[in-house]
Amino acid sequence: MAVLVLEARDCTSPMFLVRMSALLCGCTTFSLAVSLEPEHLHDPQHGNTFWIACMFTWCFFFTLTLLIHILNVIQFHSLLPVSWKNLTVTVAALGALMTLSASVLFPWVVLSHWPVSPRPLAAAVASCLTVLAYCSEVWVIHGQNQDQRGYMASLPGFLKILQCWGGCQMIPLFMERMAATQAGELIAGEHNWQLWLSVGLYNVCLLMSLASIAVILCDCAGRFCPFPFDRLLAGFSLLGVVFYMVATVICVTNVQQHVNINRRSELLIMETVLVSITLLAYTVDFSFSIKQLCERGHG
Repeated sequence: MAVLVLEARDCTSPMFLVRMSALLCGCTTFSLAVSLEPEHLHDPQHGNTFWIACMFTWCFFFTLTLLIHILNVIQFHSLLPVSWKNLTVTVAALGALMTLSASVLFPWVVLSHWPVSPRPLAAAVASCLTVLAYCSEVWVIHGQNQDQRGYMASLPGFLKILQCWGGCQMIPLFMERMAATQAGELIAGEHNWQLWLSVGLYNVCLLMSLASIAVILCDCAGRFCPFPFDRLLAGFSLLGVVFYMVATVICVTNVQQHVNINRRSELLIMETVLVSITLLAYTVDFSFSIKQLCERGHG
C-alpha cells in the first residue's frame, strides 16, 4: 500500500523544484490564455487552430506533470506497468518541445492580431518559463546515474521524441493549410494530391514513432514484438527518412514556386522548416541504429 512520505529534504531536491516550477508556470500560462477570447482575433477563420493547439499543449502537459509529481510523492509509481524512468524523461522532453512550439505560435497568432496588452504578454513569458522548467527537468534527469536515466534519456531516445514532436506539429499545421485553401489562398503549381500525400506520410511516421515510444515505455519489446526490436526500430527510421525526403521535396518545390507573401506562404515555410528538422532527426536516428546493429553483429 502506497504511503505518503515527504520529508523536508524532498521539498528542496532539484527534481521537486523543477517539477513544481513547471506546474506553476504551466498553470499561470493557460490561466492567462484561457481568459483571452478567440473570437476577438482579426480573422476567426485563421489562427484558431493554433490557439487551440497551444491551449491543449499547456493543459495536457500540466496534467501529465501533475500526475507524475503526485505519483512520485506518494511512491505509487512502482505499481504502474510502465518504465517510470523512461516515462518521466519522455514527458519532460516532449513537454519542452511542445511548449516551445506553443511559445512561438502564441505570440505569432495572438499578439499579431490583438493590441498589445499585459495579459497576452504575461502568458507568452510564462510559456517561455515553462519551457525552461521542462528543460531543467531533462537536465536533472540526464545528470543522474546511467541506471536511473533509461533509454529515452539517451540520444537515440531523444531523437524519437523529436520525431514524435515533428509529427504532432503537422496536425494543426495541416488544418490551417486546409482552412487557407478553402479561403482561396492557393499556391501556384500545388495540387491537392501533394497535400494529402504529405499528410499521409506524416501520419504513418507519427504512428511509427508513437508505437516505438509506447513499446519502450511499457517495457514489452521482448514480449509482444515478433521481430528483433532493434531491427524494427532501424526499419522505422529508414521509412521515416524516405517518407520525409519525399515530403521535403514537395515542400521545397512549392516554396520555390510561391512568390507572394501571405498567410499560406508562411504556413508553407513553417512546414518546410519542421519537415527538415524531423528529417534530420530520422537520419541521425537511422545512423545510430545501423551502428548499433553492426556492433552487435561483430560482437
